Amino acid sequence: MSGNEKKYINEAFITNWIAPLGPNVDAFEKDVANYTGVNEAAAVSSGTAAIHLALSLLGVGKNDTVFCSSLTFIASANPILYLGAEPVFIDSEPETWNMSPSALEKAFKEAKLEKRLPKAVIVVNLYGQSAKMDEIISICEQYNVPVIEDAAESLGSSYKGKASGSFGNFGIFSFNGNKIITTSGGGMLVSNDAVAIQKARFLATQARDPAPHYQHSHVGFNYRMSNILAGIGRAQLEVLEDRVKARRLIFDKYYAALSDIPGIQFMPELENTYSNRWLTALTIDKNITGVSVSELIESLHCENIEARPVWKPLHMQPLFTKVKYYSHGEKESVSENLFEKGICLPSGSNMSEEDQLRVIACIKGSMKIKVVDRLIV
Repeated sequence: MSGNEKKYINEAFITNWIAPLGPNVDAFEKDVANYTGVNEAAAVSSGTAAIHLALSLLGVGKNDTVFCSSLTFIASANPILYLGAEPVFIDSEPETWNMSPSALEKAFKEAKLEKRLPKAVIVVNLYGQSAKMDEIISICEQYNVPVIEDAAESLGSSYKGKASGSFGNFGIFSFNGNKIITTSGGGMLVSNDAVAIQKARFLATQARDPAPHYQHSHVGFNYRMSNILAGIGRAQLEVLEDRVKARRLIFDKYYAALSDIPGIQFMPELENTYSNRWLTALTIDKNITGVSVSELIESLHCENIEARPVWKPLHMQPLFTKVKYYSHGEKESVSENLFEKGICLPSGSNMSEEDQLRVIACIKGSMKIKVVDRLIV
């Protein structure tokens, strides 16, 4: 916490605005819209809820298809299933680890031949790094298909000087407890389409018609953010730039200490982009380092240090075994390779230098031990 949250929380209590509406909600929406350079924003209960609303607003329904990044958390795709639609997963590419324009183009060409174009494309900005938005938007415009930018992990990042989440028809942010700023639980739907955001607020409040009694003509959802949590968000947003600087410094320290080790490669930052470095992620080639990702995670765990593999691609999940998947190359699945070799290191904004040095020492020690064992053998 930044220390200023209690000010806004107390205001909510003093004025008795504790429901999912109120001054903090209104102000938080305006602040996020202004920060990202969009016209409107709607504060909701989660990033997943925001994706669900965006898909609903685009008319996604039963038997429709939606193209979606494969290398992401399952929340990016679950709302497709909520609406009875079918996801089609798109591989990553090496320069951003995000949606591959070439794989997306292949998927569109095949969909056109089958006369079954998707109703939307969900592109994810993984670990704070923006996807190749120019190429992706251009392809989607060619087929007149709307874009939802899942920027859940990339608030504070930018692509060619424009804020992450401000591309396409809708942008999505998450304020879950693990994000760069948090409201404990919450999300935001943003767009330049003010009418659509107004409708999102309507749907997120159980789609209650303007009548003196409770009347409903549409299916709605209980998705609005409480005024208390929005107060937390207002204080968190005030320190967002500090958080981004802190995460980037953490990345830089890891990079300086580990990047010269053969077999280690850090997640790239595409030219003309600025990543919030929400998590420091890298790949480890066991054939060179002698240490696999799982072995390194276990070594860190023994030192009470938590690290995780990168997201397991959605096309590899048991839930989606029958779903179509388009790889980056004919015999190259970038997302599968990243899952096999990728690891996320501790990256919290309040991480001390001492703790970070302990992580680095453990990584180097683990690799040194493995290399010695291999030489003895």
